[in-house]
Amino acid sequence: QVQLVESGGGLVQAGGSLRLSCAASGRTFNTMGWFRQAPGKEREFVGWIKWSSSYAYYADSVKGRFTISRDIAKNTVYLQMNSLKPEDTAVYYCAASIFATTDSHDYNYWGQGTQVTVSS
Repeated sequence: QVQLVESGGGLVQAGGSLRLSCAASGRTFNTMGWFRQAPGKEREFVGWIKWSSSYAYYADSVKGRFTISRDIAKNTVYLQMNSLKPEDTAVYYCAASIFATTDSHDYNYWGQGTQVTVSS
């Protein structure tokens, strides 16, 4: 049974940093993605990482501020978020897919989400 568990969310001031974790159990996947959803908005792609190579790809809105990494031994993916802005406020989800894709419909497994709130 596949399970993804996120942690690390919280409240931070604008300009601050947070690191989210996503612990995976059950199996590994080709790609681990991060998405976010703000109130009243659609789910938005943040970035993905290829599990085998650690190559990562980011949405333009977070490029240069967010970094995705993975720890193979811990079966965990991280989202390091720096220079946070109020518009980064959202519930953040990790997800797993066999494809390297920005389309949330291609992700078969999802975590429960973790709230990130950035105050101005």
